[in-house]
Amino acid sequence: MGREGPITRLEEAPYTIKREWARRYKFPSPIRGSPCPSEKVLPKSTRNNNLDDYRKKKMMPIVSSFPIRKQQNVNNRKLPILLFDIMDTIVRDPFYHDVAPFFGMSFKELMESKHPTAWIEFEEGRVDEMELAEKFFKDKRSFDLEGLKNCMSRGYSYLDGIEELLCNLKENNYEMHAVTNYPVWYRLIEEKLNMSTYLSWTFCSCMIGKRKPNPGFYLEVIRHLNVDPTSCIFIDD
Repeated sequence: MGREGPITRLEEAPYTIKREWARRYKFPSPIRGSPCPSEKVLPKSTRNNNLDDYRKKKMMPIVSSFPIRKQQNVNNRKLPILLFDIMDTIVRDPFYHDVAPFFGMSFKELMESKHPTAWIEFEEGRVDEMELAEKFFKDKRSFDLEGLKNCMSRGYSYLDGIEELLCNLKENNYEMHAVTNYPVWYRLIEEKLNMSTYLSWTFCSCMIGKRKPNPGFYLEVIRHLNVDPTSCIFIDD
């Protein structure tokens, strides 16, 4: 049965007209038999005008079939920021595998004969490699420093699957930084593996002068990145 007179309320319209209005004015598609998203009576002067313009004038919200996505990143910076420990998280650590054989010792013998703090001081940048060589062993015996560096360099390699993971993260535009206790010999790792292809050597203990788990190390990371700590993920072994 036909209607008499013009349609002045959208909910009075047949389903086919509702669907056409939904297409034309970007409403969610109506369900047959359901009321129209808008119950407003349109003034005669606006019936043939663009409905979006009318809504703007009357401050009426535009109905969307998709939820509004909240802005997740500040200044378009992708979060979270990924912070990686390096040794035995990304890179095989030759100290635990190759150094003792280099000196012709067992690992237990190496740990008993080396100076208790020399390597820590080297990692914190408080001694250089020549000073390390002078005090590496408790008895101050001499050794081939360049040979040790070559031994370490040969032992650096990506752990299985890690390079593919870093490549995937980089392709997805994640910001990544090294957060590691390591001396200036991190440059040997870079020369061997070109790790800066994937992440930045931003936070090495030799640069900061502190080692993990010193809270000051982590505070320096957050200060430098200028983000809330909850916007970072730290991956460690």
